[in-house]
Amino acid sequence: MRLSFLDVVRVGGAGLRTRPLRVVLSALGIAIGIAAMVAVVGISTSSRAQVDRQLSALGTNLLSVGPGKSFFGDASHLPSSAPAMVARIGPVTSVSSTGRVASARVYRTDRVPATETGGIAVLAASPTLLSTVAGTVATGSWLGTGPVPAVVLGSRAASLLGVTPGLLVWLGGHWFTVTGILAPAPLAPELDSAALITWSAATDVLDFDGYPTTIYTRARPDAVTAVAGVLAATANPEAPNEVQVSRPSDALAARAAFDEAFTGLLLGLGAVALLVGGVGVANTMVISVLERRAEIGLRRALGARRGQIRLQFLAESLLLSLLGGVAGAVLGFLVTVVYSALRSWPAVVPLWVLGGGLLATLLIGGLAGLYPAVRAARLSPTVALSS
Repeated sequence: MRLSFLDVVRVGGAGLRTRPLRVVLSALGIAIGIAAMVAVVGISTSSRAQVDRQLSALGTNLLSVGPGKSFFGDASHLPSSAPAMVARIGPVTSVSSTGRVASARVYRTDRVPATETGGIAVLAASPTLLSTVAGTVATGSWLGTGPVPAVVLGSRAASLLGVTPGLLVWLGGHWFTVTGILAPAPLAPELDSAALITWSAATDVLDFDGYPTTIYTRARPDAVTAVAGVLAATANPEAPNEVQVSRPSDALAARAAFDEAFTGLLLGLGAVALLVGGVGVANTMVISVLERRAEIGLRRALGARRGQIRLQFLAESLLLSLLGGVAGAVLGFLVTVVYSALRSWPAVVPLWVLGGGLLATLLIGGLAGLYPAVRAARLSPTVALSS
């Protein structure tokens, strides 16, 4: 008689139900491998989706200009007229700048030792800085134009100093009022560890030399490459070779590319775990054949053909692997969702990794159960019954 598909599933499932603990332990190896692969791909894809979201929100048309090195390797500086010169470029839509006040340090109080700077830079900032770099004030307000010395702190700088808006900090030998704290700036991470003051306060109070150290430029999206090509010569016509031009969004794109490359390595580790799980399934099925020789002999004596015995044990192996694969896919999906939620990322799990993971488990299960199934089918009814 021929066995229907449901009969094969029912017979295979009956063999698994008699050894639940062994089934769970064997399926665990498959589940770990699939969960690792799904979680790795899901987290990596979610990370790239977050980068794409950031680039869409922040724009890829921001360029930054900074001083490089002279021909002899000495530090150079941008002319004080550089921001105004850059603003004259036709496709440029906005320009702002910051200037490092090298002689100034910022401390929580005037009692802190001078050597404990925390790596916080003091920068003179243009009024339009935040709009140009797509930055935001997390708490408080941006720099005003009043006579009171004011400072806005980057997110990391505020954390290091342990201050909130309204408190005073000791900056360059003077007390400055903290008016605001910035949110992290993905396109200008150097602002996260900076104390920002107005250009006039830096010049009048701290003897700032007026040279900009970074010029942030927004250009029309269709003219970014053209603007980048003329920025150096425009910012410093006398020495364009001493000017460095960069595109901050490239750093985010490079991070996404690194995540993609690193995903390949982690996928390899997940594949190894999956193979180890397959070995566990094969071991379980071989032991099952040895333990059930009497059952096999009885079924053969009652008329079961070799092909039906082979199909029974192959079905058990496939069901065992599928059980681990489904559990692993669900676990990997949940890990991706939870991790993305904790990082405020969009949770993205490609359907191909779920489908590919399940197909991989069926392939592993088929290969793992092939030898035990063939071995069971070759048992002679008399030999099996006598054992």
